[in-house]
Amino acid sequence: MKTRRNIDDTVMRQLKREAMRQGRTMSELVETALRLLFRSKKKPEDLPPLPIFHSGGALVDIADREALYQICTRDTDFHRFRFLEVLDPSQ
Repeated sequence: MKTRRNIDDTVMRQLKREAMRQGRTMSELVETALRLLFRSKKKPEDLPPLPIFHSGGALVDIADREALYQICTRDTDFHRFRFLEVLDPSQ
């Protein structure tokens, strides 16, 4: 569809230079810019709520490195923490 708009001379010069640089028409650049403008204005979709679960409480204070090390190296409790890898900071 043909249309006529008044565009600032400075903007028009930039548009012409960019069209030449990209090897595209000015109309293509204007259309692309407008599509990007409209796409960014879309309302973000509502995300579903995050699941809520009760873990039974903390078994160890994660801010206490020594407590973490102790709980992760105890044989009787290790099966509960097998997904953790205990790193020795001296290595």
